[in-house]
Amino acid sequence: MLNMELARKYARAIFELACEENKLAEYGDDLAKVQHLFMECPELKSYLSNPNFQPEDKKTLLREIFAGGIQEIVLNFLLLLVDKRRMHVFDAISAIFVQLSNEKRGIAVADVTTAAPLSEAQAQELREKLERTTGKQVSLRQHRDASLIGGVVVRIGDRRIDGSIKGRLAAMTAELMAN
Repeated sequence: MLNMELARKYARAIFELACEENKLAEYGDDLAKVQHLFMECPELKSYLSNPNFQPEDKKTLLREIFAGGIQEIVLNFLLLLVDKRRMHVFDAISAIFVQLSNEKRGIAVADVTTAAPLSEAQAQELREKLERTTGKQVSLRQHRDASLIGGVVVRIGDRRIDGSIKGRLAAMTAELMAN
């Protein structure tokens, strides 16, 4: 719980800086770059989170990796996380920043689960329908679940729309069992 509170505090700080600088998208892109690098090279994040290594060595490495590749303030933010020994909560900071940024820009994230991958045309059609329904710009995050058999399950915030064959079969079973 303490780590989530720390993550919220740091995410709010970088979010407010991004708003002040009018660079919300740029900071978001830079944090996503860092997140992507940590996913590709978990050893790097492990090294940066390890208290047995000197902070100056970690900061030198960060400067070498990211100098010129990300906004100066984002790099300074990473250096601050090293100084404060908070790099272990970077994933949560990044996720909370994305949530704050999406709220500010009026973007709703829809988790879309299908049995088979959606084509570009299907994804675009679904996005447009969801945008008309929500009145917001929608970003799709696609997931696969072969047990759905067919159809789609969409979750936006606390709303869940189950248009899957599995869901319909479950509803029919429940109805038959009730009679």
